[in-house]
Amino acid sequence: MNTENYLKKPELLMPAGNLDRLKTAILYGADAVYIGTPDMSLRVKSSFSLEDVVEGIEYAHSFGKKVYLTLNLFSHNKDVEKLPQFIETVKKVKPDGLIVSDPGVFQFVRQIAPELELHISTQANVCSWLTVDFWQKQGAKLVVMAREVSFEELKEIRQKCPDIKLETFIHGSMCMTYSGRCLLSNFMAERGANQGSCAHSCRWGYKLKIKLKDNTEHEIEITDQNKDLFDFFLEEEIRPGSLMPFEEDVNGSYILNSKDLCLLPKLDEYIQLGLDSFKVEGRNKTEFYVGSVARVYRSAIDDYLRDPQNWRADDYMDEINSVANRGYTLAFHEGRLTNLAHDYESTGSTSFYEFAGKVLEWRDDDIIIEAKNLLEAGDVLEFLSPSQREPILLRVYEFKMLKIHKNGAEEIVICDKLHGGQKPKFVIPASAFHLFNKQKIKDLLPTHTLIRKEKIDIEQEKLKVESRQLSHQLEAGEVREEKYQNKRQKYFQAREVGDEKVSPRTPRIGTEGCCGKGCNGCLIFWHDEKYHKAREILKSKKIGEML
Repeated sequence: MNTENYLKKPELLMPAGNLDRLKTAILYGADAVYIGTPDMSLRVKSSFSLEDVVEGIEYAHSFGKKVYLTLNLFSHNKDVEKLPQFIETVKKVKPDGLIVSDPGVFQFVRQIAPELELHISTQANVCSWLTVDFWQKQGAKLVVMAREVSFEELKEIRQKCPDIKLETFIHGSMCMTYSGRCLLSNFMAERGANQGSCAHSCRWGYKLKIKLKDNTEHEIEITDQNKDLFDFFLEEEIRPGSLMPFEEDVNGSYILNSKDLCLLPKLDEYIQLGLDSFKVEGRNKTEFYVGSVARVYRSAIDDYLRDPQNWRADDYMDEINSVANRGYTLAFHEGRLTNLAHDYESTGSTSFYEFAGKVLEWRDDDIIIEAKNLLEAGDVLEFLSPSQREPILLRVYEFKMLKIHKNGAEEIVICDKLHGGQKPKFVIPASAFHLFNKQKIKDLLPTHTLIRKEKIDIEQEKLKVESRQLSHQLEAGEVREEKYQNKRQKYFQAREVGDEKVSPRTPRIGTEGCCGKGCNGCLIFWHDEKYHKAREILKSKKIGEML
């Protein structure tokens, strides 16, 4: 494909469940964010008040960014009564687009607020160029394609519908049915997926049980003595004799558990299509997720447009894998799912990193930081600067906690541990970053800068993360099946024996030796004569690069 004809810069569209996440998304490179209020969108867990919406739109516009407001519910009669007041309010806050899915709502907005730009939500399940053409003729300016649309289908849709903006999901959670239209949550937990309160019943663990004739229920216990006596299968009514294996271990069975979408390995191909917007799912995700994901895709998109010939997805995979995920999949990229798109053995997100804190503000030459997880003396904090790819590393040997008394007076208390649940604030002076002058470090670490730290690895969790990463690589054709299966088998063995062995990925305080990262605060590295040669070598390397 001739890339010169397709190098349109796609918009990076990030989710924002509250005002802080919106500001974080903008800081880390989002071109636009989508938000919603709890009442009339699929955002019942949204923290946006009307005042927040106004402030968020003004904030984004001040940076030349856009905000799209969601109105993508499928309306019941009770919702129609609220529409006139909602639209009048929306007109006042002036979003850059209104995301809808219900044809009746679309028609209503077109009639009473024709000045509002309308986008068709993924909820409308648009899968063909014919449907895109229909919505364009109704007056839609953009169509969000369903997650079930393949790459080849997208290519044809772009060719047949060149004059309307197209948006596609590139990252985030996957729904086991049509996105957001699942009845399983309603049935199992009386929580409507179409109202944004999905209980994620598909990710629950399910166990096999039997009921005897006396109506007593019993769990089927599989032991070493009887495990070879049974095989369990599911049989569909219309496919008699077509038996699907149903397996369960001590952790239960996760028969409906999808991995997360990640199209980063194919990002260059999607840019070449000339699509207008790349969308990231995550309306209920943390600011750490929003900022971390935006940071990676911002770099990947810009780098490709700058130098497509030398662009490699591998350069960004370590960073996207550092964001908590359920394992990644290319999903419907090739047109159909494979068994690698699901995780039948476990659920829950994993990664090698966790949210350590964020920069609240600068006071003169001091950074005020809010801790988000347990921090201990000796931890290496990785500051994710919005303006450079390499994290800025700092090993912390003590915490100067900012204690605020009832009368408002502040006091610095020295401690060696902070518990994130209490939202403690602590101070780090600019002088701690001795490789940077004060103004430079202030420019690199503005308000809302995210901080992460490595987790202490539990062996079986470590193997789970590694096997999930290999699964994504296998799906993209980058590794052999044997390598993936070997790692997966090691994970099963560690889980079977309950391997809870822990190992820090970098040395802790008091440990002889150096982790090789050249951390700014590592006294062993910077002052011990035996590391003189290493210090000289480090001068030629990027910050954070291993020796």
